Amino acid sequence: MDHPMEPTTLYFEGRYRKLVRGLPQTVLFCPKCKGRGCNTCDGFGKLSKESVQEMIARVAMPRFKARRNKFHGAGREDVDVLMLGTGRLFVFEMLKAKRSTVDLQDLAAEITRRAEGKVEVFALKMCTRQRVVEVKETHCSKHYQARVRFDEGVQFDSAAIAARLTELCKLGRLALVQKTPARVVHRRADLDRERWMEITAWEADGSDFLVSIFSQHGTYIKEAISGDGGRSQPSLHSLLGAACSCIELDVLAIAEGDPTPADSD
Repeated sequence: MDHPMEPTTLYFEGRYRKLVRGLPQTVLFCPKCKGRGCNTCDGFGKLSKESVQEMIARVAMPRFKARRNKFHGAGREDVDVLMLGTGRLFVFEMLKAKRSTVDLQDLAAEITRRAEGKVEVFALKMCTRQRVVEVKETHCSKHYQARVRFDEGVQFDSAAIAARLTELCKLGRLALVQKTPARVVHRRADLDRERWMEITAWEADGSDFLVSIFSQHGTYIKEAISGDGGRSQPSLHSLLGAACSCIELDVLAIAEGDPTPADSD
């Protein structure tokens, strides 16, 4: 039986894996109408039907009898990027909650079941507000797999590319200087960022190459591959001598315990 309690703010932490592309971490409100509904978003108020946050909220909120929620992630992946491996750490904050005792193992199982193969949530446990700060300050290196495709019309020698990728795997860390990507510079300060990445493995997949990359937190991986019109130097484009881009990107693991300087993702 529930014991009556005054509405309060509660927190639980856990990990999530995102198994499909096109799914944002948090609610993606329409930038034009800010959620009110307009022609841009077809009156929906959002640019995406659902998010990791909403998938958790639709199960957690009724169980905790809470009114509103906030999602705090240890960084975020792009909408079109998978989050695999041991998942990404997060804290889920519930405001004006009226129930404090919930079976978290059952909660995780039900969130995962209702997500229907899109998201998995696990390792849930209650926590305090302090964990929000700690999670927000968690900045770790990451392991990625990128599907690299050469631009249409670009002529390249597969054997030469393979040999060069093998050479890059032996070089270890590559120092990068990245300007704010052209795709987001309209809403972020245009700064030079010093980062590093390692090409750790590769394999051919048809005419594409699957490239494994280990990189510092805050590295713009897609731009480190394409070069972003010269805004990221060096890049896989410049190192291979052929125009290419990342058409798919997966986070394979977050190297927690190996913190690196903070930056905006």
